[in-house]
Amino acid sequence: MTSLETARIAAKALSDKKGLDIRVIRINDISVLADYMVIATGTSSTQVKAMSDNVEYELDKAGISVSHIEGYRSNSWILMDYIDVIVHVFMEEARNFYDLERLWKDGEIIDVSDIL
Repeated sequence: MTSLETARIAAKALSDKKGLDIRVIRINDISVLADYMVIATGTSSTQVKAMSDNVEYELDKAGISVSHIEGYRSNSWILMDYIDVIVHVFMEEARNFYDLERLWKDGEIIDVSDIL
């Protein structure tokens, strides 16, 4: 499975739990951290956790295990590291504060509207 397919499964899993403003950004040309960043917003800490749980479930079904999860006990931001794909699930205030889209503005926004 390609890293783009992994990112698309993650984006769909976020959408399935009513994630907002889902973005997939290709960063492999500008960073060695990963190939793609997937970013989404939840409206409550419960939804943020449900969204991240669904990403983990859907990617596990596809045979892809998470390497590391950070912030699960947090109320505002969960980071899921899938080596080639990093998934960020934020509460709106945290997303606005960290503004990852600005940080990765040189990356390519991938159109995933067909699966959302």
